[in-house]
Amino acid sequence: MSIPAIDLMTALRSGHSTSPRLTWYGPDAERVELSGRVLDNWVAKTSNLLQDELDAEPGMRLRLDLPAHWKSVILALAAWQLGMEVVLDSGVADLLATNSPESGHLESGFDAVIAVPLPALAMRWPGELPPGVVDFGAEVRSHGDVFMAHEDPEGSGRAIVSAGTAYAHSDLLEGFAAAHDDGVRLLVRAGDGLEAALVQSLGAWHNGGSVVLVHPDVKVTDKLLSDERVRGE
Repeated sequence: MSIPAIDLMTALRSGHSTSPRLTWYGPDAERVELSGRVLDNWVAKTSNLLQDELDAEPGMRLRLDLPAHWKSVILALAAWQLGMEVVLDSGVADLLATNSPESGHLESGFDAVIAVPLPALAMRWPGELPPGVVDFGAEVRSHGDVFMAHEDPEGSGRAIVSAGTAYAHSDLLEGFAAAHDDGVRLLVRAGDGLEAALVQSLGAWHNGGSVVLVHPDVKVTDKLLSDERVRGE
């Protein structure tokens, strides 16, 4: 069974697949640009990591203890493609993805903890990790570029809870996502939080658009807006 997240990834890797879909501006002059094809590639690798290495399956919950960042968005898309629920608060979850791994996490009821290094060029976690913690930077690249689910997700399964409202996978793009004009090139401020970034990004992609995600420490100048051809915020 297909769900909206799967259909979205199909759309991103097909028509205009070489056009920018997610551009990240981060500290230390970071700029990461992902085309539709490359975005889908990252999401597929991440879905395969979750499924093949961590036994993730539809209905399981992934908590994202992460700021708004291009890697956070990748993890959310990967979880939704699997039919998982994304948890953005301190709620109970099966798996945890975090940029501040501590040994106590493994004692807090998570089946697995994923350490996510945020610097753009980080190929692995900088330093020692507690035993059993998965290094996202080191592991994700070894997984396949094409995702094939072991189990078909159900559209009725819960994808996320926002402001007390639960959204099913079938409602992810029509209920949870923001409405945007077709082909929008959208500025998204990471300082507004990960949930806002997901709401806005899903809405832009659903309407054939793209996203410029900007870290709070990066000044949004007229030059940046002009260079990126931003047409919405």
